[in-house]
Amino acid sequence: MALESRHGVDILRANGTQFAPRRFAGRATNYVSYFASAACATGRVVDPDVVVSLTDPPIIGLAALRTARRSGVPFVFLCEDIFPEVATLLEDFHNPLVNRTLDRINRYLLGEADAIVALGDRMRARLVEEKGADPRRVHVIPNWSDCDAIVPGDKNNDFTRANGLSDRFVLMHSGNVGLSQNLDVLIEAADRLRSKERLAILIVGEGAKRQALEREATRRGLTNVRFMTYQPKAQLHESFAAADVFLVSLKRGIEGYVVPSKLYGILAAGRPFVAAVDASSEAAVIARDHHCGVLAEPDDPDDLAATIAALYDDPVAVRTMGRNARGAALQFDRRVAVKAYHDLFARVTRRAG
Repeated sequence: MALESRHGVDILRANGTQFAPRRFAGRATNYVSYFASAACATGRVVDPDVVVSLTDPPIIGLAALRTARRSGVPFVFLCEDIFPEVATLLEDFHNPLVNRTLDRINRYLLGEADAIVALGDRMRARLVEEKGADPRRVHVIPNWSDCDAIVPGDKNNDFTRANGLSDRFVLMHSGNVGLSQNLDVLIEAADRLRSKERLAILIVGEGAKRQALEREATRRGLTNVRFMTYQPKAQLHESFAAADVFLVSLKRGIEGYVVPSKLYGILAAGRPFVAAVDASSEAAVIARDHHCGVLAEPDDPDDLAATIAALYDDPVAVRTMGRNARGAALQFDRRVAVKAYHDLFARVTRRAG
């Protein structure tokens, strides 16, 4: 454990192991070690007003609930994902006993929470209809972007010039290259888009699937796909500005169990996106409501390729959706979300007396 202070806020950090998460054993060890460290750290928490827990690692809420009850203060359960459904994404581990245990823990924490935060309406419906959460306690507060820090940028910048992208139509996936993003379909779509000579598909980030995707792109001889590591924070503005269109993708059937938070940074950057997700996903709803993106079937490479090709051939539509995206971002600005959390915490602490 380590104590630090940032901007006047005291932070007690619980530390766990950091084994490579590509295999279940490493992930499980990281989860358990962090839980043990966090449980010990709660003993040093004095007179909190409210205790908030995330859902990952999936058992951490137990330590938070114990701290809240010991201190006699409200417990708020912030659902950034829903277990055990998210655990089924782990391709190397499917254990019915573990999944049943995670489901029981999740339902218990939902039942004990004084307030529950869902990241979108679809997640709220999942929690109420499938997990038995009390609808009166579930509050929707979406993820956000900082519209002051992330602003639309000029594509002709140092990043694009250094990477030979100034004259290319760039479709970018930026973020976790993991098990939920369904990027195998993007590689197949890229194979179908070889004739688009100016198209460059950038996969920026790290994750459990990156090596396999790189091998598959090499096996197919795809020259229109590039992989890049996470960009330095100082260069993030320019790397986002390099994209003409972003990709937001999820495996079919997991919408609402997870919510792609990167969407909000894309909106702030004033760029449209292809939502290769189920139609009820938060990303699909935002694309339709704000006319800032287009939908593609989440597991259909032909449909994804056709959607990308249509945007490639219609720069006017791309620019129009980009302007709409920036307008939508203002509804998901950091200030809006911070106020929503502040008001929620104030309400639950008043009710607790």
